[in-house]
Amino acid sequence: MTAKKARKKPIPQFKSREEEAKFWDSHDLSDYWGDFKPVGVRFAKKLSLSEGITIRLDPGTLSALRSEAEQRGVGPTTLARMWIIERLNGGDKQKSRRVPRRGA
Repeated sequence: MTAKKARKKPIPQFKSREEEAKFWDSHDLSDYWGDFKPVGVRFAKKLSLSEGITIRLDPGTLSALRSEAEQRGVGPTTLARMWIIERLNGGDKQKSRRVPRRGA
């Protein structure tokens, strides 16, 4: 004879991420598979970056770039590219030439 697995209490509503984290630290996600529903996900198409340039940075600047990129969850080259495009698109509130968007 097999024992029936006891049903866990439903997942509660959480007031904060900290409260939710504390809950999952003491509960097993596999006990709640039936409570989850699949969701649709769409991903952006990967950009075709056809050309590259080399930028030389002193060790302190490169370290700061890597640290900032890590905090933002991106790679240092991605962050540098983002900053360059922002600057060229006038993100610094100075007049500069605009970078054309793909397909525009």
